[in-house]
Amino acid sequence: IGAGSMGNLSALKIKSLKEPGRYSDGDGLILDLKAPGRGHWTVRVQYGGKRRDIGLGSLEHIGLADARAAAGEIRKQARSGIDPLAERKKEQVIVPTFKDAAETVHIEHQAAWKNGKHQAQWINTLETYAFPRLGKLLVSEIEGPAIRDVLAPIWLAKPETARRVRQRIGAVLDWAYAKGYRSSEAPMRSLSKGLPRQPRKDGHFAAMPFCDVPAFLVRLRQRQSVTRLALEYLILTAARSGEVRGARWSEVDLAEKVWLIPAERMKAGKEHRVPLSAAALDVLGRVKPFKSELSDLIFPGQKARKSLSDMTLLKVLEMMDVPVTVHGFRSTFRDWCAEETQYPGEVAEAALAHAIPNKVEAAYRRTDFFERRKALMSEWARYCLPG
Repeated sequence: IGAGSMGNLSALKIKSLKEPGRYSDGDGLILDLKAPGRGHWTVRVQYGGKRRDIGLGSLEHIGLADARAAAGEIRKQARSGIDPLAERKKEQVIVPTFKDAAETVHIEHQAAWKNGKHQAQWINTLETYAFPRLGKLLVSEIEGPAIRDVLAPIWLAKPETARRVRQRIGAVLDWAYAKGYRSSEAPMRSLSKGLPRQPRKDGHFAAMPFCDVPAFLVRLRQRQSVTRLALEYLILTAARSGEVRGARWSEVDLAEKVWLIPAERMKAGKEHRVPLSAAALDVLGRVKPFKSELSDLIFPGQKARKSLSDMTLLKVLEMMDVPVTVHGFRSTFRDWCAEETQYPGEVAEAALAHAIPNKVEAAYRRTDFFERRKALMSEWARYCLPG
């Protein structure tokens, strides 16, 4: 083939070509014909002192005019010092939709999340709140206003959920940026300007002042039910709702006065020993008559094999007209530790099974302060149930 000047080929001429071979349009644009009407385009350019042949696509999908335009763009890039092959590879990246990206991020993160409930919640919140508006959009197209439209309806009505949705959308878009699907990280910082201020709370969960706990427990004990006993046990052990609702008799050593929660039921994915005060053991004694032959659960739900739901515990508080959350009792315990005792913060944090944020400190800490926590939990029980 001769290089020729631009315009050797025409749409009509291409249609009439019968012989397989390479046909030049000029300026490096070549049609490699395999059979009549079938072939592919390449453009030959010089870049970095080397000659490169770059594919432009098939004759079936790209006509002469489009092939010339694409070749012109590639020649322009080469003259400007941009590597046209690298640019071409960028264009060939298939950008996923937000839904596809979120599902990939979820799968990648699952291994690190020991808590099954958290795994499910992570994707469920996005399915409920983000997918209807963002699901079908490419991750490269999502900017602040689209995210704001997802959050606005729940920002004040469900502030905690809204913050989680925002954080999870951000995680998906940051992943997309790291993978080269977006030109920028998630535009989360600018979002706050477009949303009203959420009413401030001290902490995320409404908590009862610790001075009100003794009187509250007197009221709670006026009636006896599995749910009320579960709530009392939760307060006395400062455990999370899910840890209490899933508690099993096989986890309790009554002789050693220890409740051993296995790693798979803990938020941090680490086994947790809870020292049981005399008051906590008393709750276990009072719940024993409710034990079912069908289940090892300490606090069975209406169906013996199913644990209580978080809403069932909250209902008790609502019926008693107490405007706090179940989780808030952990904050109550933490406040009491700080203000009424001399125990160091790390002992209280260990009682709450909080992960140590400082990785170096976490690596060196070999103790879970069990003996000191035993004394702390006994003091807490005496404070909650004086006399």
